[in-house]
Amino acid sequence: MSDVDSEQLQAIVQELQILQSQLSQITNQVNEISLTLEALENQNPKKPVYRAVGNLLLEVDDIEKLRSDLADSKTAFEGHLQRLVDREVGLRENYEEIIQNLEN
Repeated sequence: MSDVDSEQLQAIVQELQILQSQLSQITNQVNEISLTLEALENQNPKKPVYRAVGNLLLEVDDIEKLRSDLADSKTAFEGHLQRLVDREVGLRENYEEIIQNLEN
């Protein structure tokens, strides 16, 4: 194995590890927003809704605006998640290519 191949392989493995962590974090955020949106749908409209801002819970005046903001955030996170998945696929292909070259 050449030093270049070894270094490339190490760099790919490190980046894959970082990507796995980011994928997990972003997936958790998407899931949390989804659960929040679902809870808002089931919330009694006569009861107040609160939003955490730092260490405070503030009552939300405009629930539709909150829904819209959450949906926008979810869409943005899903886009980021897809870019991370695409990057992971590319890295895995590079990894497999280097391994294949080393075996030949």
